[in-house]
Amino acid sequence: MSQHFVAWVRGAAPYIHAFRGKTFVIGFGGEIAAGEQAQKLAYDCNLLSALGIRLVLVHGARPQIDAELARRGVESRFHNNVRVTDADALDGVKAAIAVTRLELEALLSQGLPNTPMAGSYIRVTGGNFIIARPEGVVDGVDLQFTGAVRKILAEEIAADLDQQNVVLISPLGVSPSGEIFNLPLEHVAEEVAVALSAEKLLYLCDAPGLLDVDGKLIDSITADAAERMLKAGQGLTEDLDLYLPCAIRAVRKGVNRVHLIDRDRDGALLLEFFTHQGVGTVVSRDVLFRLREATVDDVGALVSLLAPLEADGTLVRRGRELLEQEITRFSVVEHDGMLVGCAALYPFSDEREAELACLAVMPEYREAGLGEMLLRRMERRAREQSLGALFVLTTRTAHWFRERGFVEVGPERLPSKKRDLYNFQRRSKVLVKTI
Repeated sequence: MSQHFVAWVRGAAPYIHAFRGKTFVIGFGGEIAAGEQAQKLAYDCNLLSALGIRLVLVHGARPQIDAELARRGVESRFHNNVRVTDADALDGVKAAIAVTRLELEALLSQGLPNTPMAGSYIRVTGGNFIIARPEGVVDGVDLQFTGAVRKILAEEIAADLDQQNVVLISPLGVSPSGEIFNLPLEHVAEEVAVALSAEKLLYLCDAPGLLDVDGKLIDSITADAAERMLKAGQGLTEDLDLYLPCAIRAVRKGVNRVHLIDRDRDGALLLEFFTHQGVGTVVSRDVLFRLREATVDDVGALVSLLAPLEADGTLVRRGRELLEQEITRFSVVEHDGMLVGCAALYPFSDEREAELACLAVMPEYREAGLGEMLLRRMERRAREQSLGALFVLTTRTAHWFRERGFVEVGPERLPSKKRDLYNFQRRSKVLVKTI
């Protein structure tokens, strides 16, 4: 148990470094605010804030509004799953949202001993950050005091975040004429994230995320693919039908990632942000994996990536100093800002060949095709240098290279400079591919 904990903390460290100072916007419905998950959400938000993440929380209150309107004898009316807010309903909306907000502020302000928030103090702020307009008449139905976001006062929110405050935003907006409008929380969260150029927008929803036709979780999806699912109505729950269009628009307008995760899963925020696998669906404008050339700043990550393979004899050991000297030979793959794969190219121009070395991918990502992606990059780099073949020395993965067009040859086939360095005790197999 202790070793599992140590491994988890060490695995989380790169994410902690990557996310410090970044802005996360978290949208969640009144179901969470009214349930026992609210307490645990407060604990996790406290931890995120303590780790230096700039947090904006956007809450909903639909169950609370329904209950308040029922108490007042006012009928809840909807059109296309959007509340029709007349004057009587607006009074109930304001009352329910005010109470919900106060309860959330109380949870976020805890600091009792023997709790995860012991010794902490979160300053929770808010304000008239949202300028709204009426939604108007839709399909012949006047939505009255149901509104839409007209503008987000992003500079004011950013100023609060700069003071290390957690900003809590309620789904109400005001117009220049002084009217108050009831707003959909998912649209507010989307517009806030876009206005702040947030690193992440996260929706807590009534599903584990998006599911494929076999009912399996889709861990990542592009905006285009998500839009196709939306149009087909594939695997959509009530929440996903509301949140997915916002997620698609948000990444297309500059939000780096949108996460859809299960509101009922304890610790879902921490599992999604601080583990390799995550627990929900990530929506991005483009594919999540980014292939690029390595820089000196990648040396530390390369050392960590290569160390296990060097320890078990799969790769020849390269020290940090050598990696720094040879960093321009490396290409790397990033996933969500974290280095998860690499490969290096060592040209032998006289023989018009190049060695493919240090091809490594983290175990969690070996089924994602990253090895082939890196191989294609190395082939292209070799062709750009007018080289005609790649060779590789390997003790463990000869079958992988054979399946991709490499042919086994003897050590005598190596370029002369490499042949002089061949380690006969290691007995690496030599494989060559014409490019």
